[in-house]
Amino acid sequence: MSTIFFLPIFLCFIFLHSTNANYWPISPGYYPSTKFKSMSFYQGFKNLWGPNHQSVDNNGINIWLDRNSGSGFKSVKPFRSGYFGASIKLQPGYTAGVITAFYLSNNEAHPGFHDEVDIEFLGTTFGKPYTLQTNVYIRGSGDGKIIGREMKFHLWFDPTKNFHHYAILWSPREIIFLVDDVPIRRYARRSDATFPLRPMWLYGSIWDASSWATENGKYKADYNYQPFYGKFTNFKASGCTAYSSRWCRPVSASPYRSGGLSRQQRQAMNWVRSHYMVYDYCRDFKRDHSLTPECWRK
Repeated sequence: MSTIFFLPIFLCFIFLHSTNANYWPISPGYYPSTKFKSMSFYQGFKNLWGPNHQSVDNNGINIWLDRNSGSGFKSVKPFRSGYFGASIKLQPGYTAGVITAFYLSNNEAHPGFHDEVDIEFLGTTFGKPYTLQTNVYIRGSGDGKIIGREMKFHLWFDPTKNFHHYAILWSPREIIFLVDDVPIRRYARRSDATFPLRPMWLYGSIWDASSWATENGKYKADYNYQPFYGKFTNFKASGCTAYSSRWCRPVSASPYRSGGLSRQQRQAMNWVRSHYMVYDYCRDFKRDHSLTPECWRK
């Protein structure tokens, strides 16, 4: 009798859990991507590496990885703050070991001691979702002994079926990561030591990270499925360049010119974090949080 009694409850739990992927975030109420002008690839970027593994088409760019090479591109100008976005469509099927990335960095200007703000799509195996990894490196924390600040998310849609807009808002007071205008993470400036303040360039790339990308390196890139594509369009890069006047005012991702998030945006972000966040470095008790003091003040 007890088995019969608990069976409907168990089935209800399974149903709710399995349909979680169909849940969509509540509206953020504000859509920063509509506030910034789109630009074509050649208006703002240039090839960085793998020129034979990229093609520019209809103002966007396709880049791909095969057993010979990956590919990458870089903004023409460095920025000291701004809104940086692109609509991206990912490769379906087996993509384990493959990283498709959209990020800010000054690695070329400060090798071995650089800053970086990442949106990275971690490839996957058949039947499993992509993982979107956000990360922040400050003054060499991504060099040598790496001190990552990773937060990882699954998405509430299939990123291989259509283009979706991914963005980074970087201002002197905060970094906000957004997916289709929904904030998924806010990284506040709590001290100069834990926040990137030097000018950075905007990059996109696709490359083989088999040693760690998919389930900590369990699954590797399989070039029987090559080429692996990343498609980028609808680029946005608006803000203060490194050459702007010191009076240049940082842009905002919220209705407030001063930055931050509105109450509705915070609600949407908290909803995503409660339903789709799969890793938070501050909650990883195996980590040495003396190296990430911002975790003490979350």
